[in-house]
Amino acid sequence: MTIWQFGDHVNTDMLFPGKYTYTCSTAEEIIPHLLEDLDPEFAQKAKPGDILLAGKNFGCGSSREQPVLGLKALDISLVVESASRIFYRAAINQGLLLIECPEAVRAYRKGDDVKIQPAKGQIQINKTIFGFPKFPPEICAIHKAGGLLNYTRQIIKNR
Repeated sequence: MTIWQFGDHVNTDMLFPGKYTYTCSTAEEIIPHLLEDLDPEFAQKAKPGDILLAGKNFGCGSSREQPVLGLKALDISLVVESASRIFYRAAINQGLLLIECPEAVRAYRKGDDVKIQPAKGQIQINKTIFGFPKFPPEICAIHKAGGLLNYTRQIIKNR
């Protein structure tokens, strides 16, 4: 597992360059361009189970789903000091795990061990445990279903 660390105000253009907005729509097309302007090696080296730690106002900027789709397809967990409301909602809609835990982000140092336990509302960095609010049952169900669309389909199917 790799821990990817980025600073404050990582906007949607940094996450996924705007020049690809109308040419890339599938995860396979999006992934090669994720974070290419911040870390050109991210898309090639990121793997399922990796954790992305970022500072304040993560995902600010334009409202685009490509960054969320790409990160979800990579099965990356996001831990941020804070996320823009638009990005946060897009993460929920797509079933991407996004945790706001400023203390954990600020405490992390390169090389530290990180374990995320969403069900417990905990992030462990080395031996220190940081708590975050547990997700409401509805958000857990959306995440488990793989996103809001799948969740809604399940509800309709079960009526």
